[in-house]
Amino acid sequence: MRIDIISGVPNLMVSALSDSILENAQKKGLVEIYLHNLRDYTNDKHKTIDDTPYGGGAGMVLKIEPIYRCLEKLKSERSYDEIIYLSPKGERYTQKLATELSLKKNIVLLCGHYKGVDNRVVETLITREISIGDYVLTGGEIPALVIVDSVARLIPGVVGDAESLLSDSFQENLLGAPQYTKPAEFMGLRVPDVLLSGDHKKINEWREEEARKLTEKRRKDLLEKN
Repeated sequence: MRIDIISGVPNLMVSALSDSILENAQKKGLVEIYLHNLRDYTNDKHKTIDDTPYGGGAGMVLKIEPIYRCLEKLKSERSYDEIIYLSPKGERYTQKLATELSLKKNIVLLCGHYKGVDNRVVETLITREISIGDYVLTGGEIPALVIVDSVARLIPGVVGDAESLLSDSFQENLLGAPQYTKPAEFMGLRVPDVLLSGDHKKINEWREEEARKLTEKRRKDLLEKN
């Protein structure tokens, strides 16, 4: 899978993309991640990528020209399944959507900044808008990292224990069951006996029940989707 990320401040993402699981995924050739600096696609001698909004108001807006030039270059080299603009106005990001994106071959993530992008970008250049939650960040770089991480880990071979993905929170519209590890007792706090029993049928039943109870307590909305 190839992921191209377009940003006015790509250096914000370098460290996160070059360590741990994402680093290993790239070394194995399972995921290709490329950062593109919008300032490389402007003819302005000052490398300006934003301007004041028409109609007045506070803040700055990313210009359409550098975004268009960057996308045209990328699309001249390959076809893309999705060109995604990361925006608080987009559809809510979910585990289901992460799974859908993990099946794509090539995607572009466009990071918003300031007050967003010229709306002609939204109207003509992208295929969908995605929001990671009902809050506003200074830019789309953190949302881009969220999507890259959540998508990459679903690609076969990226996570060593593929079976563990099946028990992730939200995978079946349930929150994950509580997890424990050694020691079995710490300062009088004991791991539930069923997890020490070796009876895998009972353990699975316990985990399913605990997951459902936790979801009922914290996220009833998820149960309504089942």
